[in-house]
Amino acid sequence: MKKLLTLVTLCLSLFLVACQSKDSNASKTSDSDQWARYEKEKTITIGFDNTFVPMGFEDEAGKTVGFDIDLANAVFDRYGIKVKWQAINWDLKETELNSGKIDLIWNGYSMTPEREKKVLFTNPYMKNEQVLVSKKSSSIKRFAEMKDKVLGVQAGSSGYDAFLANPTVLKDLVKNQDATQYSTFTEALIDLKNNRIDGLLIDRVYANYYLQKEGELDQYNIVQSEYSGENFAVGARKADTTLVEKINQAFKELYQEGKFQEISDKWFGEDIATDQVKN
Repeated sequence: MKKLLTLVTLCLSLFLVACQSKDSNASKTSDSDQWARYEKEKTITIGFDNTFVPMGFEDEAGKTVGFDIDLANAVFDRYGIKVKWQAINWDLKETELNSGKIDLIWNGYSMTPEREKKVLFTNPYMKNEQVLVSKKSSSIKRFAEMKDKVLGVQAGSSGYDAFLANPTVLKDLVKNQDATQYSTFTEALIDLKNNRIDGLLIDRVYANYYLQKEGELDQYNIVQSEYSGENFAVGARKADTTLVEKINQAFKELYQEGKFQEISDKWFGEDIATDQVKN
């Protein structure tokens, strides 16, 4: 019995030491500039929502594709760094970043004042807005027509942040003054299609791409946003200033070389770059 207790005590001690070491490493990652490590290891881990078409998603063959995928790979190719793509729970993205499990959030990540408190943003590279999608059979063509209706949103999305921050626009109108939250927009669109919700607050880029791809664009209304526009940017830990500078520099160089426009045209059929990228 004495030997058993000694063994248990030893195992517990080793476990606590390992946990403390892990916490210490995570703290060091969060508190210091990591560019030298990325250069040395020649890899960087980017967290993304693998269902967010056309920004970053898995295609039918299981391959990671999308506008942000191509852009990020082009950025880090310049520095000889390989991107490791890590699918994450989008609702926990900042936690994953600051714990050191990922090094960047890059997947149609909107800049908001709330998020600026948690992460260091690159320059914005693309504009976006939150639109309301409804079935044409519902006759919902304005935000005001969502009164007492059921709204869907993606959990942790900038759309839900805007919904909460500007209650008079939509929150005060809808049923129960709240929205049904989904892990992915794909799940939400399935519920919209099956009349379990009446409207979906969603990124315009996702709505356009998904409904066109499914051949269902003529079955839905895409209601113009009544929220202010958004910018997509890349989110890094506050201490990773060199990393952010390198990404901003690469954006400009890729645009000057025409590579940014090539990627943009592939996914959107137009140049979507912001002025911060162009100039």
